[in-house]
Amino acid sequence: MSPTITEALPPEAAARLHPADLAALLERRPPALAWEVLEELPLARRAEVFGYLDPAQQVALAAGAETRAMAALLSAMDADERADLWARLPEATQAALAPALAAAEREDIRRLASYAPGTAGAVMTSEYATLSPQLTAREAIEALRAQAQAKETIQIAYVLGPGRRLLGTVLLEDLVIAPAEARVESLMRRDPPVIRAEEPAEAAARLIARYDLPALPVINGGEAMVGIITADDAMDVAEAEATEIFQKAGGLHSLGVSLREATIGLLYRKRVSWLVVLVFANIFSGAGIAAFEDVIASHVALVFFLPLLIDSGGNAGSQAATLMVRALATGEARLADWGRMLLREVSVSALLGLTMAGAVTLIGLVRGGPEIALVVALTMVCVVMVGSLIGLSLPFLFSRLRLDPATASAPLITSIADAAGVVIYFAIASALLMQPPGG
Repeated sequence: MSPTITEALPPEAAARLHPADLAALLERRPPALAWEVLEELPLARRAEVFGYLDPAQQVALAAGAETRAMAALLSAMDADERADLWARLPEATQAALAPALAAAEREDIRRLASYAPGTAGAVMTSEYATLSPQLTAREAIEALRAQAQAKETIQIAYVLGPGRRLLGTVLLEDLVIAPAEARVESLMRRDPPVIRAEEPAEAAARLIARYDLPALPVINGGEAMVGIITADDAMDVAEAEATEIFQKAGGLHSLGVSLREATIGLLYRKRVSWLVVLVFANIFSGAGIAAFEDVIASHVALVFFLPLLIDSGGNAGSQAATLMVRALATGEARLADWGRMLLREVSVSALLGLTMAGAVTLIGLVRGGPEIALVVALTMVCVVMVGSLIGLSLPFLFSRLRLDPATASAPLITSIADAAGVVIYFAIASALLMQPPGG
C-alpha cells in the first residue's frame, strides 16, 4: 500500500520548504491529500502556500474543504488573492462561505471584485501601509511596525491627506536613516506615479517596470487612494499578457487557463475558428496557381521552387509581425511611427531578399538554367519585401481599427503572403519566360 502524502512529507519537512515549492508538490496530489498537508501548517503559512497553487487546484480544494476551515484560510489570504479566488468559486460555495466571513472581509471582497477583469483595480490589494505627514521618523517606524502583520508590504508607505488623497510616498529605508525627529512630510517623495483603477493592468505593470517601483498606488475617479499593485503582481500581469500575445500570434483565442488544465473541447473551440478561416483564405493561393497553368505546363521546373519562395515570404512576414506586435504592446511603437518604420522595413527587407536570392540563384541555375534562376532570384526579393511589409503593416492597421494588434497572427500573415507570393512568382515567370504569339 502506497504511503499518503502526509507520510511521504511530514510536517517538519513541509515547514522547511519554500511555499512555492510546497505548492508545486501539492498540485500533483489529489485535493483531499493536499488539504491534509495544508491543515498541518500554521494558518499564515497555509494561506501563503495556498496563494501559490494553480487557480484550478485552489477551487477544487475550496469546494471540498470544511466551511469554517476554508473561511479562516480566506481571512488569512492577501486581499487581492482572496478576491481573485472568490471570483472563481461557484455561487454555491460562495453562499456557504459568506456567512462565515467577517463583515469587513466580505465588503473588501465585494469592492475588489467589482472592478472589471484586466483593469488595475482587479489586481490591486487594499492592504497597504499609510502614514500621516505630521509623524516624525521615529513615530512613523513605530506605526509601520504596528501595521506590518496586516499589510502586503511596508517597504514603501503612502502618505495620505484628507479624503485619502495621496500626498506622497516614503521608503522604510529613508525613515530608518533619517533624523528621529524629521517629519514624514519632509522625507516623502511628492507626486509619485499613480494609475487609475479603471486603466488596464498592463499599463500598471509597465509603470512599475519603468520607474522600478516596489508597488504602484491606485486611485479612483475622485483621486482617493484605493489600493496598490505590487511588483510581484505586476510580474504576473506581464506574464499573462505575454502568454496571451503568444497565443494570439499563433492564431488562437486566449485560453484563459493553463495549457495543462485545458480540456479537449476548450482547445478545439479556441483553435478551430482561425483554421477554418485560413482554409478558405488559402483558396486564393490555389486560384493564383490555376490562373498560370500554361506557364507551369511550359516550365515544370518552376514547381520545384514554389514552396521555397512562398515559405520565405511568409517567414519574413511573420518575423516583421512578431516584432511589431510586441513593440505596439509594450509602447515602444505608436501609430504615428508607421511611416518611418515602413521606410526602414523597405531597406531591411530588400537586403534580406537580396541575400536570400543569392542563396537560391545557384540552385536555380542547376535545376532550370539561367532564365529560371533569374525568375527565382527576382521573385525571392519581391516576396520577402512584400511579406515583410504585410507583416509590419497589419498590426498597425488592426491598432488603427481599435483591434488587438496580436490578432494579426502569424498564420493570417502567412496566408496573405502566400497568396501574394504565388501571383508575384508566376507573374514574373510569365513576363520573362513566355514568348508572345509570333515572337
